[in-house]
This record gives sequence, structure tokens and C-alpha cells, in this order.
Amino acid sequence: MIKCLIIGGGPAGCTAAIYAARAAMDPVVIEGPEPGGQLTTTTLVENYPGFKDGIDANELMAAMKAQAEKLGAKFVRGIVRECDLKAKTFTLSDGSVLEAQTVIIATGASAKYLGLPSEKKYRGLGVSACATCDGFFYRGRKVAVVGGGDTACEEAMYLSGLASEVHMIVRKPFLRASAANQARVKATPNITIHFETVTKEILGDESGVTGIKVDHNGEVFDIALDGFFLAIGRHPNAEWLGGQLETDENGYIVSDGVKTALKGVFVAGDVRGTDFRQAITAAADGCRAALEADKYLKNEI
Repeated sequence: MIKCLIIGGGPAGCTAAIYAARAAMDPVVIEGPEPGGQLTTTTLVENYPGFKDGIDANELMAAMKAQAEKLGAKFVRGIVRECDLKAKTFTLSDGSVLEAQTVIIATGASAKYLGLPSEKKYRGLGVSACATCDGFFYRGRKVAVVGGGDTACEEAMYLSGLASEVHMIVRKPFLRASAANQARVKATPNITIHFETVTKEILGDESGVTGIKVDHNGEVFDIALDGFFLAIGRHPNAEWLGGQLETDENGYIVSDGVKTALKGVFVAGDVRGTDFRQAITAAADGCRAALEADKYLKNEI
């Protein structure tokens, strides 16, 4: 019987493992298909405390994992295929079955991409799904934001304070954002909105993104760029739960802080309904979830 099973190996899962190990819960972490989580799809992380020159995302996650392992956490590669949260039993992709006393769900959320081959080619080399993570690298440069909702407008406004030009690529003939966000975007002089326009290809060379090829009602042309930001939504990785936990209208797990409606089951990081989705907020969730799991083991079992 595992005292603390952590599902997900990103900042939330690794931090939970560190705290759970220090509390002598002998945690087991199921890393999933993307060890290190979504953070590893970026390159340099400059907003994580303690690194004055920034740190490579993969290096940061490797250090978190190594720290957890040194403290006694065990990491397992695999994907949960079936689970019973009330019984806290989990069947992995290799057929093995794990049973736990407490569970921390830290499976994160995946950014939605357009699905272009060139988009994947330049991911981390000018293609990003997080303006607050990577916008700093584009001070005084030209960028594009894809999307027409509130997130896209907020990302465009954030980038407008850094970049020299911001191009919004909007598939529809209108913005779907709130009236307030629309007004702010339209009043910002260095934001240009391209309505009824779709991205056909991301252009680049060995150093990264150099522009995009777009189609505006049959007229195809290029826009010179240095950065390309996706703001078409995120998809919480919660389907594997099979509806055993309540989710909001966007699929994020509903929780009271890190506590779910099921005793002994906790949630941390981007997979839960939260206002901010940053590495440091995910790590903070992981800490809280592990401390709550420890309190549960001591007081209720």
C-alpha cells in the first residue's frame, strides 16, 4: 500500500514529492507521457526564484526530480488507464495495479496548438503558449498572438508593453473577448488586429521564427515576426478520471484549495480551477497538497 501516490511529474508533482518524502510518506510519482510537464516545452525560465540568470526548463525539472529522489521519492514511467478514486486503486498502461492511502492529482493542462508541422518545429524557438513565461525575450521585437478571446486579448496587452509590434491573428470577423478587453486592445497603438485571417505556416531558420504565412479571405501574405504566441485555450488533463471528480465548464477540477470532494484525494497545479498557471503557483500547490495529505494520514487514518 502506497502512502502517497502522486500522478504527474511537473512542478506541482515534483514539489509534492519533495514535501511528501520529507514527511516520510514514501511517495510514488507516476510521471506520465511528458516527464517534467508542460514547462519543458519552453527553454529559459527567468521568473522562477533563485536563478538570477534564469535556468533552462529541462534543467530545472531535472533538479526538482533529483531532489525528490534524493529524499526518497520513487518515480515510475507510465499512464493511468483505469482508476477508482474512492478505493484509490490505479491500473497503469503496463497492467500493474497500484493502491494508495492518499492521492495527489497533478496532471496539468496542455496548451492547444494549431497542428501545423512548422509550429512543432519551432516550439521553444519562437513558438510559445505562454506570454507571461516567454514575453520578456521579445522586448522591442515583433510578435503575433493567435486567438480572439479574453486570453488572447490579455496576452496581446501584456506583450504590447514589451514588443514593438503585436499582431493579433483572429479567425473570425470579430473578437470574442469581453467589451472591456476589446476596447483596451483596440486602443493600444502597437496592436494590429487581422480579422478573418488564419495562419498557414510558421516561417523560420536555424535561429528560430522569422515570420508567418497567413491567409486573409484567399489573399496569402507573410508577416515578419520574431515570436508567435498561441492563445486559443488550454485543455486540462483530467479525462482519465472518468468524471469521478467535479469539473467546471472548461474541464478543470473543482476544489477547495487543493482538497477535492473525496477524502484523501488532492489536486495541485494547472489541472485544477485556478486563476494563475505558472511554475511557481503549481509548485506552491504541490507543497500544500503534500502537507494536506500528511495531515489526512495522521488525523483520519
